[in-house]
Amino acid sequence: MFARILTSTCALALSAGAATAEYSLTILHTNDFHDRFEPISKYDSGCSAEDNDAGECFGGVARMVTAVTEARARSNNVILVDGGDQFQGTLFYTYYKGAMTAEFMNQLGYDAMTVGNHEFDDGPEVLRGLIDAVDFPVLMSNADISGEELLSGAIEKSTIIERGGERIGLIGLTPQNTNELASPGPNVIFTAPAEAVQAEVDRLEAEGVNKIIVLSHSGYNVDIAIAQATTGVDVIVGGHSHTLLGDFEDAAGPYPTMVGDTAIVQARSYGKYLGELNVTFDDDGVITEASGAPVTIDGTVAEDAAAKERVAELAIPLEEIRNRVVAETADVLTGDRTICRVMECSMGNLIADAMLDRVADQGIVIALQNSGGIRADIDAGEVTMGEVLTVLPFQNTLSTFQISGATLMEA
Repeated sequence: MFARILTSTCALALSAGAATAEYSLTILHTNDFHDRFEPISKYDSGCSAEDNDAGECFGGVARMVTAVTEARARSNNVILVDGGDQFQGTLFYTYYKGAMTAEFMNQLGYDAMTVGNHEFDDGPEVLRGLIDAVDFPVLMSNADISGEELLSGAIEKSTIIERGGERIGLIGLTPQNTNELASPGPNVIFTAPAEAVQAEVDRLEAEGVNKIIVLSHSGYNVDIAIAQATTGVDVIVGGHSHTLLGDFEDAAGPYPTMVGDTAIVQARSYGKYLGELNVTFDDDGVITEASGAPVTIDGTVAEDAAAKERVAELAIPLEEIRNRVVAETADVLTGDRTICRVMECSMGNLIADAMLDRVADQGIVIALQNSGGIRADIDAGEVTMGEVLTVLPFQNTLSTFQISGATLMEA
């Protein structure tokens, strides 16, 4: 499987043949933003105004506006795309649904996005509202939406944009198991990713497009498999697995990760990074060079004043709820996905214990918490309702049931 994977920390010379002309493109990309419009702490939870002023916070859309503006100034041909899961994760989504997402994505000037599983958290209705509000195409190639009247004709499998006189094909990809992860409804039928991508690649190539980018909310390992199983894909901009690539201590691989002639990138999550990939194509649309790195959106990136003011304005209706102190913790409560999804973690234990406490009068003895539903750490000190809702944003219902010990052990 890994025989075709080439790795590098910087530029990659991929083609020995001389090209009569070259075309350079900068791909700016985000993924898994999850409504982190305000700055966040190193634990991915809320960050106080004091810490933000001290330069200790990350992300926030005001910094992202600055980072995108500066990145665009570094290159002539630039596109900005998103790998999905803009929705869900803070009170901003609970209150505004997709309206705030659309406002800032339009301001940032995105060229396209793919549909992530969390775009279906509130069914096709809220997703359709986003589609109607944004100024760019929303893409999804691996789903039959012909039976869903809210989405049929509203989502494209792929699109073609132009930069510097060159046509670039963009293809969207959504997790095949989205019906298990979210609420797309019975009329959205998801299909295998590689076959869907290849069909769109073939169609785009038939139209004379030889520079093709897949916006894939599928996860890093699936993206590698797709690159191995398809032809004609030049770049895969990923999401879903919240993967950091590049020259970082906890990186999962190089930026970009090369599989044959296909460059795979991802920029972790929550607006902490802006991916910046620079690619050069020959006349045949083959990448001859690929380099770049995720830009860390930390306290050294200035906040755009207008965007910061607008976020503060939109936060006013939420202040009373999220600033209410509901508890205090002496230690950090670990809810990080890299820990809770592979082993026991303190946040998971606390949530399970809270469930048991709530139904103690029913004789319940075991509590189960889906690790994917734990979305952030909480740092030591006072705990606010806003932090609680960041950790547990999905508004699930606590249910009780009986199960035999034998069945539980088999599971």
